[in-house]
Amino acid sequence: MTSLSAPLPAARRDRRLSGFITGALAALAMFFQAGTASAVSLIRDTEIEILLRDYGDPLFAVAGLDPKAVTIYIINDPSINAFVTNGQSMYIHTGLFMELEDPNQVIGIMAHETGHIAGGHISRTGSAMEEAALPVLITLLAGVAAVALGAPDAGMGLILGSQQIAMRNFLQYSRTQESAADQAGATYLEATGQSGRGMLEVFERFSDQEILSFRRQDPYVRSHPLSRDRINALRDRVTASAHFERATTQEEQMRYDLVRAKIRGFVDRPDVTLRNYPLTDQSAPARYARAVAWFREPQFERALIEINSLIAEFPDNPFFQELKGQIAMERGDAAMAIAAYGESVRLLPDAPLLQVNLGSALIAAENPAYDARARQILETALRDDNSNAFAWFQLALVYARQGDQGMADLASAERDYAIGNLPGALQFAMRARQRLERGTGAWQRNEDIINVVTNAMRDGGGGG
Repeated sequence: MTSLSAPLPAARRDRRLSGFITGALAALAMFFQAGTASAVSLIRDTEIEILLRDYGDPLFAVAGLDPKAVTIYIINDPSINAFVTNGQSMYIHTGLFMELEDPNQVIGIMAHETGHIAGGHISRTGSAMEEAALPVLITLLAGVAAVALGAPDAGMGLILGSQQIAMRNFLQYSRTQESAADQAGATYLEATGQSGRGMLEVFERFSDQEILSFRRQDPYVRSHPLSRDRINALRDRVTASAHFERATTQEEQMRYDLVRAKIRGFVDRPDVTLRNYPLTDQSAPARYARAVAWFREPQFERALIEINSLIAEFPDNPFFQELKGQIAMERGDAAMAIAAYGESVRLLPDAPLLQVNLGSALIAAENPAYDARARQILETALRDDNSNAFAWFQLALVYARQGDQGMADLASAERDYAIGNLPGALQFAMRARQRLERGTGAWQRNEDIINVVTNAMRDGGGGG
């Protein structure tokens, strides 16, 4: 039988009470902030983005979502993870491509995350946290009272137990959401004629990680709590589908492997890439990975040998041309870069990022004869993707070269606005106001920037 400790002297009791409360509140704060996004490194790449859209758009459509309203972001992070946030945004880690070998596995994860979006799970999570907080506060207050009344050990047990109650209540709710997303994802895969095998394989891969410590768990397990019942339910569902045995085609696998090789080439150290893709491997993905690795070394000639061999074999692939243009730019060969980027745009004319590449190469040539073309290409790209800060910077250079300082200032304001530098955006917009013709579309856009930025800074969002 456990006996209570004798009451502490008042001063020591107060200090211990303060410590208990502070520690408990800090732990609870950490728990309730666990779902918030920290700073991440986002990457942009046309090839990866198109692949993910081809994977996701059919799923979004059968889920009753507008594919154009769902934004897919790529996070440069080697861990296996994916998640969604409010506003119909889906985040995919590069680690998915690096670790998962079958595209059906990535598609399965995207189907699961689509289930979260369609089910409105993210918006409901806040309510679940509030509900989980009520018993926590009751138990926490009971613990505080116990300490104050001279029972510090019992009080500490109540305070620490309050955290376990919060975790247990919230995880119970979260597992319900995860199971619902599993079943919804399986429905979407079946409706699009795809197998649920990949989703099942990924979850089975992590099924044993719940027994690991928090630090040793993969991020996907921490954000997507698993259970044996949940996996069994998913297995029963997907194995009963008429499409369960559908295998990935060679074409689908090749396209996926090329993207994996590209990501590995840019994310891994060059020596690691070259070890994983040795010269004895003459497959297209291996040559692609080596071209990127040699480019990063930098050993431009060896990179060009690899990429030129791919272009010769696959002349209609715009992304091989894009990489050749990138190699040429770093090599200081603007003429080669213009030719390669120009071919990539010809092969894929509606890709803003490829257009920006070509525009920047034309500017780098420092030939005034190219300025008008660069201006037109960059303006076209920004009409489709106006959040590209680098494109705005390049366009500002072209405007300045052509003597159009008002438009150069407006483009600079757009650039600073895109990166969240509100004071800089306001400064350039105020300068542009003095130079732009009143009543024009450019003048009105500049006034919009001034008004939006002024209001944001007044409300405390100064940026910079």
